[in-house]
Amino acid sequence: MTFELSERVQEVPPSGIRRFFEIAEERDDVISLGVGEPDFSTPWAARDAAIASLERGQTSYTANRGTRELREAIGEYVGDRFDLEYDPAEEILVTAGASEAVDLAFRAFVDPGDTVAVAQPSYISYEPGVIFAGGEVLSVPTKEEDEFRLTVDALEAAGADEADVLVLCYPNNPTGAIMREEDLEPIAEFAREHDLTVLSDEIYAELTYGGDGEDGVDHTSIATLPGMRERTIVFNGFSKAHAMTGLRLGYALGPSEAIGAMNKIHQYTMLSAPTTAQHAALEALESCESDVRDMVDQYDRRRRFVLSRFREIGMDVFEAKGAFYCFPEVPEGWTAEEFAEGVLREEGVAVVPGDVFGPGGEGHLRISYATGLEDLRKALARIEAFVENNV
Repeated sequence: MTFELSERVQEVPPSGIRRFFEIAEERDDVISLGVGEPDFSTPWAARDAAIASLERGQTSYTANRGTRELREAIGEYVGDRFDLEYDPAEEILVTAGASEAVDLAFRAFVDPGDTVAVAQPSYISYEPGVIFAGGEVLSVPTKEEDEFRLTVDALEAAGADEADVLVLCYPNNPTGAIMREEDLEPIAEFAREHDLTVLSDEIYAELTYGGDGEDGVDHTSIATLPGMRERTIVFNGFSKAHAMTGLRLGYALGPSEAIGAMNKIHQYTMLSAPTTAQHAALEALESCESDVRDMVDQYDRRRRFVLSRFREIGMDVFEAKGAFYCFPEVPEGWTAEEFAEGVLREEGVAVVPGDVFGPGGEGHLRISYATGLEDLRKALARIEAFVENNV
């Protein structure tokens, strides 16, 4: 029997990241700077809460939207940290990772033929998610000269005034770029003027460096700007800042009607987010703030080290101020894919070519510094040797 695949599935290519990991798996001496996953373990308090919940036999489904206690804790957390005010009963949905929340939003708000403007380079799942929902992707490239921040000029040049939905990811994967309030204000005005629904992926919100606030964090959500709360869905979760990737827990914030629509899909597909993970997440919000701060401080030290080493090597790299990525340019005469494959085969360092993240990423590499300083030192020394021997 031959299966007839849907056109939507056939339209989506395999992940551009996976090929490099398949090459890396052939060797046992590879240092990977390609995975967007914390090298830290989930804080002990959260792990203990997960274990205790299992010992108590708390392994049943929860409410579709997530436990009331966790939704209340999320509401308090985003209010205190990011000035986001949402009703836990109607405006917060707990999901199986932020990725599920993103997928739910595409399916809830995108009709076949709708145009979804995606600021790129960006997380690789947005474009396939739009296609699976039947929408059409409109790429809006950002530029290094703008520090990879989205601008109204870029939106207008791409024709985003005719779009239905706008997707943002700041702090950004893969560039490490951030957008401050003054950068977001004209984007918000554009969205209001052209009646765009905004999907704002803020999974790296805690990982913002060099902030002006007392606690060093000054992430601004576009949903806090005038007239934006009612047209914005915010995504966040526990994978990055709380090092809980494998526990698969995220959440969406938005107006009750929108969250209700997403929950309608969620209750037929996922039913509810993992119960054990919800117990861990509740404890993470209640008692792991110092653990998060310690991890963020270590990421910041690594960030500064990696940026300084690329400059010593002679590779241009802009000052990434968020997430745990930097985005250096490859030397002149090389494509990103050629450089990434060369440094992997010759020096055993796995990095990701920037063009897999969409327009704007060409000629760059995504480097993850979510690994220990010792491995970072070794990897950067190997990259330096590759440049000296081949450029």
